[in-house]
Amino acid sequence: MDFAEDNKSLAAVDIHVQQPELLEALREKTSLEASEVEEWRRAADCMYIPFDPTTGIYPQDDTFFDREPWDFKNTPADNYPLLLFYHPLNIYRHQVIKQTDVILAMFLLGHEFSLETKKKNFAFYDPLTTGDSSLSSCIEAIVALEIGQFDKAVEYARAALLMDLADVGGNVKDGCHIASMGGTWMVFTYGFGGLRDYDGMLSFRPQRPPEPEASLRFPLTYRGRVLDVEINPDSTTYTLREGEGLVIRHEDEEITLTGSNPSVTRHTSSPHKNAARA
Repeated sequence: MDFAEDNKSLAAVDIHVQQPELLEALREKTSLEASEVEEWRRAADCMYIPFDPTTGIYPQDDTFFDREPWDFKNTPADNYPLLLFYHPLNIYRHQVIKQTDVILAMFLLGHEFSLETKKKNFAFYDPLTTGDSSLSSCIEAIVALEIGQFDKAVEYARAALLMDLADVGGNVKDGCHIASMGGTWMVFTYGFGGLRDYDGMLSFRPQRPPEPEASLRFPLTYRGRVLDVEINPDSTTYTLREGEGLVIRHEDEEITLTGSNPSVTRHTSSPHKNAARA
């Protein structure tokens, strides 16, 4: 899969090129140089994920299927993270990964992959992922919710949430895991809120919060507007707090919020309903 057309940085620059005054403002604000843009373009043109049509799996790299599976059964629980107990040359010769790189791609570019492909690749990579990286659990939780693996999603969401609160890695004394903190926020917004922004319009496929009587509420600032999203067990309410108007999607329905009609309520799906329709 070629990601050149999906490079948002390049897309933003290309838009600004059509408006010289905006491009100049962008350069002044970010110290952007023309050579950087060309490097981005070159990297995007060279970037791809290999695909195996026989299995339907996107391998981590060209040789991933040629390696021996890691012996998880005989790896002591205390021997994680693996990099602290095994030489990298040993680890990299096996089918084992510390974080969900391919699954991350399927979240960030979710519109490029079918639901069936996401299910198949999640099932393949989940047993091979050690979660040694604090970046992993939050992404696994989001994609697990999308494909209907609710219990597994809650398990990974808790792992992300407790990374620092429970000192899961035993290294909070050295500093907090900021990426995991941000990832925990993403679990609630992108996971339970079903937030996506693939085509320039915010869309939501909310799912009921993990606890039966719980509710979830979060604000979003989007292109100068402030949107408040409140997800309850049976309903989701979208309220435009600031801004003249905003068009969003709730599942497959397009909703327009305005100053005269700033709030709309819709049905909240069950945990597994969204996956069947994604």
